[in-house]
Amino acid sequence: MVHERQRTPRPPSGQDAAPYDPLDEGGQTLSEDAADGGGERVAKALARAGVASRREVERLIEAGRVALNGQVLTTPAVRVDPGDILTVDGEVVDEREPARLFRYHKPAGLVTTHADPQGRPTVFESLPEGLPRLISVGRLDLNTEGLLLLTNDGGLARALELPATGLQRRYRARAHGRITQERLDRLKAGVTVEGVRYGPIEARIDKAREGAQGANVWISLTLSEGKNREVRRVLESLGLKVNRLIRLSYGPLALGALEAGELEEVGPRVLREQFADFIAPEYMPKGDRPAYAPPRRKRPAGAARRAEAPDGLVEPPREAPAKKVYKAGWAKPKAPARPPRPARAKGKAAPGPKTRGATLLDRPEAKEVRGREAAPAAKGPAARPKAGRPAPAGARPSAKGGPKGSSKGPPRGGPRGAPKGPPRRG
Repeated sequence: MVHERQRTPRPPSGQDAAPYDPLDEGGQTLSEDAADGGGERVAKALARAGVASRREVERLIEAGRVALNGQVLTTPAVRVDPGDILTVDGEVVDEREPARLFRYHKPAGLVTTHADPQGRPTVFESLPEGLPRLISVGRLDLNTEGLLLLTNDGGLARALELPATGLQRRYRARAHGRITQERLDRLKAGVTVEGVRYGPIEARIDKAREGAQGANVWISLTLSEGKNREVRRVLESLGLKVNRLIRLSYGPLALGALEAGELEEVGPRVLREQFADFIAPEYMPKGDRPAYAPPRRKRPAGAARRAEAPDGLVEPPREAPAKKVYKAGWAKPKAPARPPRPARAKGKAAPGPKTRGATLLDRPEAKEVRGREAAPAAKGPAARPKAGRPAPAGARPSAKGGPKGSSKGPPRGGPRGAPKGPPRRG
């Protein structure tokens, strides 16, 4: 593969061999690279530009797909100086833009790679147009779904993948089999499966269900390493077979309400606050709003939204019953008529059993009280109190002498016809 020179030829000093360590994955800065001999390693430069990871860049160089200033590279032990022109498959690699990070809800059935030799659909083929070249932060298996982080910064992707960074990944797994919480608690000390040592894992049983075909259990797991097929292999060592696996969060970023296949960019402010230690100052994003605006969700009018079932599965929307069509001239059925109410006699309530909702005035005791109040007051001596009863305290005297309600006594002025006052002397 020969590329035309796009600027004035320069001495082939950029092709001079330099000490190269294939295991060098540290976070060297540009100044450190320059101190070693000037420029930046080509693999690191392409990774920072978002072309591919360092390992993938090495494969591209071995395949003869990378050129520097028009000369095809045959070794990754090459340094790139400011102003050099790098091309991959004949396309010029643009200058690196500020770091960007995306949240993507990966559905099951997609491979996390740019090109699959078997021709299976990939994650990057399903992304919308108008995005920069992105690489994934780690990978998800073919049948694993959930949160997948994508970025245009290879250095940021590498930093977020390292277990030393300490970012926790949360998963939710549905497995077939039976397990106890006591056995899951043993994973906190780590476990070795087929010679591979896995770090501490926190696992908790969310739900267990017995069915016709056996037992299914939902388990929430939190881990920090994220090795290849770690969750599946660890649970298989406990006698469980994982039939669904969802990643819920990666570090401070969560899946949230993203639907399968949706993409959303993380705001520049979040990158500055959460990942400033992993982004070079010259590539730190500015502003507050993300550059990518996802398309609005198109929902048919009146369509019911899909609801999540208790076991985590998505139920299909229910179809409305078909409306019955009547031919022209047919009489439509009338609504059933209500039965007539029984006629009531005038002045009397309709007899019937007492209901629970009857008021207090319908009770026999209330009727008796009302009868007493409605009866007229008795007149004559029968209404007077009987003789011999003491008068109540504080009773007023009546006009006939003596206190009201007391027995009859002598009149106030003595016997009738007697002179009033003391008798006169002579």
